Amino acid sequence: MGCCGSSEQKQREWKPLEDRSCTDIPWLIIFTLFCIGMACIAGFSISTGAASRLISGYDSYGNTCGQKNEKIEGVELSGRDQTDNKYVFFLDPCNIDILNRKIKSMALCVSRCPDRELKTYTDVKKFALQNGSELCSYDIPVFKYPSHGERSKKCPKLPVPPSKSLPVFHRCTPVDISCYAQFAEAFVTFVSDNNMLHRVIAGVMASKEIIMGLCVLALVLSIILMVVIRYISVVLVWMLTALVVLGSLGGTGVLWWLYVDHRMNLTDQTGTTPTPQQQLATGNVQALLVYAVIATVFTVILLLLLFFMRKRVALTITLFHVAGKVFTHLPLLALQPFWTFLSLMLFWVSWLGVFLFLGTTGSPVQSEETGLVEFRMSGPLQYMVWYHAVGLIWISQFILACQQMTVAGAVVTYYFTRNKSQLPITPIVSSMLRLARYHLGTVAKGSFIITLVEIPRLILTYIHNQLKGKENAFARCMLKACICCLWCLKKCLTYLNQNAYTATAINSTSFCTSACDAFVILVENALRVATINTVGDFVLFLGKVLIVSCTAFVGVLSLNYQQDYTVWVLPLLIVCLFSWLVAHCFLSVFEIVVDVLFLCFAVDTKHNDGSPGREFYMDKALMEFVENSKKMAGRDRAGADGDGREMKPISHGGGTFA
Repeated sequence: MGCCGSSEQKQREWKPLEDRSCTDIPWLIIFTLFCIGMACIAGFSISTGAASRLISGYDSYGNTCGQKNEKIEGVELSGRDQTDNKYVFFLDPCNIDILNRKIKSMALCVSRCPDRELKTYTDVKKFALQNGSELCSYDIPVFKYPSHGERSKKCPKLPVPPSKSLPVFHRCTPVDISCYAQFAEAFVTFVSDNNMLHRVIAGVMASKEIIMGLCVLALVLSIILMVVIRYISVVLVWMLTALVVLGSLGGTGVLWWLYVDHRMNLTDQTGTTPTPQQQLATGNVQALLVYAVIATVFTVILLLLLFFMRKRVALTITLFHVAGKVFTHLPLLALQPFWTFLSLMLFWVSWLGVFLFLGTTGSPVQSEETGLVEFRMSGPLQYMVWYHAVGLIWISQFILACQQMTVAGAVVTYYFTRNKSQLPITPIVSSMLRLARYHLGTVAKGSFIITLVEIPRLILTYIHNQLKGKENAFARCMLKACICCLWCLKKCLTYLNQNAYTATAINSTSFCTSACDAFVILVENALRVATINTVGDFVLFLGKVLIVSCTAFVGVLSLNYQQDYTVWVLPLLIVCLFSWLVAHCFLSVFEIVVDVLFLCFAVDTKHNDGSPGREFYMDKALMEFVENSKKMAGRDRAGADGDGREMKPISHGGGTFA
């Protein structure tokens, strides 16, 4: 398989797109077995009746609604024929246990949900006689509803609100959702005025065409930006540089001005007995001096970094330019977010369905506290939920990694094909096929590494939320520090994984070998990596802000044109959130393309120097950047040597240039 430090890593000869072989086959087998385990859990939950209990529902005596039931030992009212009673009715539907996420109310199987408000037990009796739907416990005769001694416990809470059955899931739910308001205080605060609630909902419905149109606009703007960003990247980068420099100089100047002003005021007050206010002013002057010195040091360091990294900023601009050209040659790259989102949604929906099935699987157990029947898993079966939770993280990361590998494979094909007219008809489809045939094991291994970091982070986050307000300050600080460290580790591993997938797409090596090769390349170009990830990320952030701003501006104009709607908050918020999500999805693909191009460029300049037999693969724009770098390096070295001799900036042994 190849691991870090193995002999396979030494004296690596990069042969782009020449040899292709299967990688990390053991990990593909492990992942396949894991997925089979997920399928077995789904099959078990369905075969044990959990699916029918989830969809049809069951009452508090263990009877599944809409079918015949077997007797449960020790439960008197179990084993009833509920074929005609297809709906679940809760005696107190608003009694919700938020912590355990369930309704703390007796449930019964009824033949019809009450479609009108029932204010008295006499009304409940009339409804049962007219419709044959008994809303009190099975052991209470209908004619005794108004006078039975246990009607407060075994009959619905008055008044009974009108309700309807949920689609697919046969539960009677109140038509008026206001009974749930006590569990959404923030929402209640906003909609306490019933008129406001109706205006907001009516406004969203009235402007649904505008909302959908603005969402499509955000989609179009994101696609356009990925193509034209190569033309505006120069402006964005130097605008960012100017803002940073002006902000640093301005902040430093303001601090020194405040220090001088406060010191002069303090000097005017000398000679008198120091008062508490003067002592406080002296402390403020000293603090301002410290802040001004720190700001000055920071500004000087920043200016020096910008001066020495100016050529690397030029590389970032060039990579953005080439990335824009990649999207014009590979337009199907723009569809990658769609396929990834669709795959994730399909998996999440199926995962959630199985998770709900697991919540109703197991053996019936009568609660000692309430006497009601619940289905609980015992013994080894309860670990299926944890297995299922791990599957959510691993398979989700696997799908995201497949997108990264697909994009990397297509961009690698584009970069290392000298004659662009000889590119495959659909490089994206070719990359998908190579992934499915050769590299699924590598993707499975890389996504598993992310899963190993994500699981403890989520567990610590859950513990921190559960113990909020109970633990001491030190424990809270330690938990936060651990969560933060794991988050940073995940980000670093995700970036390394992306470059490992690129190395695999180039050389068809295993994950460990590819990760080591990519890590060596990144270390050799550390300053370039830092520049691209800071300047480049900020440019993409500005692109996201630009898309959201344009969409919001058009939204304001459109909603203003629609005179019959004056509440803009919710529709505009929906549009802004969706436009940010769309921009993030598309520009994240653009970011992947830039990272892949950089690694290809670093490999190209490390193993080729432009001489016969060692020609560069790179684009013309990158070639111009290399030539300019050679000329600048030659002038610098000539000036340093004093004899006019120019030294080659690129060595055959694998060195890098500035």
